Amino acid sequence: MDKDKVMTERNIELSTEFSRYLFEHPEIEERIAKDAEIILLPEFDGELKEYNLQVGRQVESEGGTVVYVTIKQLRPKALSRMEGVGLAATV
Repeated sequence: MDKDKVMTERNIELSTEFSRYLFEHPEIEERIAKDAEIILLPEFDGELKEYNLQVGRQVESEGGTVVYVTIKQLRPKALSRMEGVGLAATV
């Protein structure tokens, strides 16, 4: 698999997580200009961070507006969001 494809797949996963974050933190979305390109900079993935920085610089060199979003870490994936589940033989 070529590097661009690998980086695209990693960015898709990160973008999905960022979208979820925005749903929980709409105040962040309000601070992002509507015409801005969002460039995600994951501190836990140096290769992807550098790749995305290059993309951001390219957008800026073409006159585009860029917002850089630094991400310190991702929590482990969870298969379920349920909490407090209990089992009983009878109700």
